[in-house]
Formats: sequence, structure tokens, C-alpha cells
Amino acid sequence: MDILIRTIQPADNKEIALIIRSALAEFGANKPGTVYFDEATDHLYEAFQVPSSRYHIALADGELVGGGGIFPTPGLPQDTCELVKMYLAARVRGKGLGKELIQKNLEFAKEAGYRHVYLETMPELQRAMPVYEKFGFRYLDGPMGYTGHFGCPIWMLKDL
Repeated sequence: MDILIRTIQPADNKEIALIIRSALAEFGANKPGTVYFDEATDHLYEAFQVPSSRYHIALADGELVGGGGIFPTPGLPQDTCELVKMYLAARVRGKGLGKELIQKNLEFAKEAGYRHVYLETMPELQRAMPVYEKFGFRYLDGPMGYTGHFGCPIWMLKDL
């Protein structure tokens, strides 16, 4: 499998939104308070035009198969960003692509001057938690910032 990770382009919006929503539906996590219902999910290129943000697209053999990004979520401390909308198509999971995508995002966060990376997830996506733990994310007792994702009751933070 030939892998390429690049920044999002306007033409990627429809495909990445479909991958995100398909993954959430697959795990029964297509519920209110998640990115499934975020209008921004359909317009990720536009959403990531904010300074100090970036969304990475993963291509396998030239086909869009996932993505994930770094975003300065409102309400977070200035030195903290959020790892957001990190999803892969089912057929490429378990092959190390998620780790590559996380690493690329953490590198960008560090280059952008962030000192901490926050993320939110949910029990339905429990397969991702050990991966986050291996990257040094630790569990928090409550949420940070104003994500609007009340359907995500698991919060994690990593120091860069």
C-alpha cells in the first residue's frame, strides 16, 4: 500500500465527510453531540483555514481513506490545541496508517508552537484509546474548551 499524507484540499470535503460519518455509524456512534451532526464536517477545508490549524488527508494508493487534524478549539488555553476528526475507512484500519496520521498531526502541533494536545472520544471508539495512550495521552476528569461535543465523555491530554 502506497501511503501519502497531505493537507486537505477543497475537493476532499465530500469524501472525508462520508468516511467520518460511515465510521461513526459503523461503531454505533452516530448520535447527537458528535461530529456526525457537525455542519463543519461537510466543510473541513474551509474550517481548517483558521490560523494554527491543519487537516491532514491520508491517501492509500491514490485513494482518500481518512484524515485527522489539529485545531485551536475555542476555550482551550493558548498553548493547547485539539486533535480532531481523526477517522479512517474500515479497510485501512489496523495497518499503522492511524499512527502515521497522529504522528503527522503531533509534529504540526509542535511546529505551530503548541505545548499540549487535547482530544475527546467516546466509548464506542474504544479501539483508538490504546493508540492514544501509546502516544502519551493521559485521561482527564473532565472536558476542556468549548467543543460542543457533549456526546464525547472521554477526554485526554498529551504534553508535547
